Amino acid sequence: MASRWFRAEDRPWLHAALLVATALTTFGAFFGGPFQDATTPGAAVRGSLVFSACLLLILGSHEMGHYILARIHGVDTSLPFFIPFPFGVGTLGAVIRIRGKIPNRNALVDIGAAGPLAGLVVALPVLVYGILHSPVTDAAAPWTPWPTDTSLLGVLAQLWGFFQAKWHGVSSAAPPATQSLTFFGNNLLTVGLKHLLLGPLPVGRDIHEHPAYLAAWFGLLVTLLNLIPVGQLDGGHMAYAVFGDRARWLGKAVAAGMVLLCLFASVSWLLWLGLSAGVVGFRHPEVAAPEQRLTPLRLWICVACLVSLVLCAMPIPLTVMER
Repeated sequence: MASRWFRAEDRPWLHAALLVATALTTFGAFFGGPFQDATTPGAAVRGSLVFSACLLLILGSHEMGHYILARIHGVDTSLPFFIPFPFGVGTLGAVIRIRGKIPNRNALVDIGAAGPLAGLVVALPVLVYGILHSPVTDAAAPWTPWPTDTSLLGVLAQLWGFFQAKWHGVSSAAPPATQSLTFFGNNLLTVGLKHLLLGPLPVGRDIHEHPAYLAAWFGLLVTLLNLIPVGQLDGGHMAYAVFGDRARWLGKAVAAGMVLLCLFASVSWLLWLGLSAGVVGFRHPEVAAPEQRLTPLRLWICVACLVSLVLCAMPIPLTVMER
């Protein structure tokens, strides 16, 4: 039976089956993946369960934020589709399908912001738990292209070495390969919470990431990527609500920034650049009543999302090195 929350055509069993499948793939990906370092089978199972449950909770909260606010505004919306994937972390995330037209800019802000903010509210306590349960150990520093010698000649020399490494696949700064190491980038949230909860860590010391920390870390990465103000991403919704059609120029400027990140930070930004610019695009569909002005509350919500974007920003999200 159709209602405010469900349509007669909704297929809740399909969504439930995708959720179960994604739970299995995230568990399996962590259990047998490169992030697993448990010393006993029981610890590996427990860690995989924690990772899978926390990650799905964060992703589900994100999509349910969109879903609930869309339904409140009377916008026809599907239930969340979880996307299982056998590689990486076991999922490509979750999405909802908005079938109806969004009535006005205020509703667009509500629907667009509800996802990342809800996901962030859930990710923060998971992150705190993960930090508190992560032992502090000696930490090897990843090789980074960011200049350490701030003189003009030093910057030019290091950038030249960086481009040689990019194009020839060789870096004199990287030691000989003996093992694979994964480095998870920090952002203002992770750095601030580590300092608050653990105190100043000595140079060369960092946490050995608990599965809950890793789930929260990937949740923050999802929040970051969705808040980028391009096209119909969540950040793009809010940019369109504030700037109208001019938001596409902001999206193009952000895309140019991602090109710089590809060159100077991490080539992984090339994937998101291709998805956001090539698949999502820069244009945003009009709302039903574009003349309605944003309320002050919605403007503050946009500011909160901008602050969240800055707090989650990671120029080099993930680095895998052979040492």
